[in-house]
Amino acid sequence: MYQNPLNQRFGGGAASTHLDPFVLVMLLITVFLTFVLPRRYVIVPLLLCAILAPDGQQYYLGGAHLYVGRLLIFFGWIRIFLKRKSEDGLLPGGWTAVDKIYIAWAVFRAVATYLEFLEPGAAFNQVAFLTDSLGGYFLCRHFIRDKEDIVRVLKTFVAMVVLLAVTMSNEHFNAVNVFGYIGGILTPFVRDGAIRSQGPFTGPIPAGTFGATLLCLFFWLKQTGKATGWAVAGVFGALVMVYMSASSTPLMTVPAGILAIALFPLRKNMRALRWGMVVILTIVHLSMKAPVWMLINHIDLVGGNSSYHRAMLIDGFITHFNEWWLIGIQSTAGWGWDMWDQANQFVQEGESGGILTFVCFILILSRCFARLGNARRIVEGDREQEWGFWLLGAAMFSQIVSFFGISFSDQSIYGWYPLLAIIVAATAPVLEPSEEVELEHDSEEDSVILDSPVPDPIASQT
Repeated sequence: MYQNPLNQRFGGGAASTHLDPFVLVMLLITVFLTFVLPRRYVIVPLLLCAILAPDGQQYYLGGAHLYVGRLLIFFGWIRIFLKRKSEDGLLPGGWTAVDKIYIAWAVFRAVATYLEFLEPGAAFNQVAFLTDSLGGYFLCRHFIRDKEDIVRVLKTFVAMVVLLAVTMSNEHFNAVNVFGYIGGILTPFVRDGAIRSQGPFTGPIPAGTFGATLLCLFFWLKQTGKATGWAVAGVFGALVMVYMSASSTPLMTVPAGILAIALFPLRKNMRALRWGMVVILTIVHLSMKAPVWMLINHIDLVGGNSSYHRAMLIDGFITHFNEWWLIGIQSTAGWGWDMWDQANQFVQEGESGGILTFVCFILILSRCFARLGNARRIVEGDREQEWGFWLLGAAMFSQIVSFFGISFSDQSIYGWYPLLAIIVAATAPVLEPSEEVELEHDSEEDSVILDSPVPDPIASQT
């Protein structure tokens, strides 16, 4: 069915219920468990159902698209409201700079998108966006509180990637996506004669990237010393997912995470390394005939990749700054061929909400690195805890690298919310409340991208 491209961002989606019976049963069981399980276990079924339910499964009601993840967020918050008097406070560690900036980011983006269109449909859609983004993130913040919760969440991810590794391997070798039997896409995605497995996700790139961005978190699980078997299984499953997806973005994300881990011995010299990279990129930019970001065009890890599209998307984003800086732009289709496909999270942020949304998104990343950097300095000398903080920083770095090849468009975002919550929860026992005020100053010393390891959620609780 044809839909106006300008309305895709707030008017797209099927206008009828698409909920496979199996997914419906899975949803009902998850909702039941949400209300009967102790707080520490609730996050497990929520994540399993939200991620494993094939993308697009929804209940359509009066124009509202009640996707599986959105329904789970709704019932999760009902559970929190009903249990508010018998359980601990809403957010462990109180309100942090990450939380406040995250709220500002979501609000700026929602308001800007509405102002772009000034239509009731846009307002309705952005209410749904706020429900997903704020509800999903703070749901994870509520349920991920300490070391035990972090370990439990990562074990849940291990179980998922092992299952997905098996099903994506079957998809690759037998040309059948088993998630197609429960509402997903049965026929595998094929490019240049090669099957690119996608599992329950919208495509092979988000499927592979989901596994790739979990790799460093599984290394963190290994260093706790109490879940080695789980960690090994997780690493193996994640790598299988990356391989079976046969996509450049996840294949690029894996070495980025490994590189970040390998820089641990240089953790006290990261400021010099960062500025050195800035100088090198500046020199390369001035000496090239094309802009430095066009180097992305030369990344060719698999046949039929879209590296040229990624490079041109960044180029269009920069050269059309005057079109999107205020409140974003309705569509980027006019920037060139295939430019409607926002396969870059940073571009999507600016296009959706203008410069304020873009800056807030960058600040979310910066504050996470700042927390990790500050926590690492506090425990300096305790190599185990320093190593733990570093691995979390590497996980965030690998996520950022993936943003240059993909933007969130399916349930893979339920791997992003827990990552932010894990970083806040892991650093909370180490950071004093007063240090939140000093993050801006401290981050100049050694926090940004690679100088951000994690407080060993295990050691920090002992």
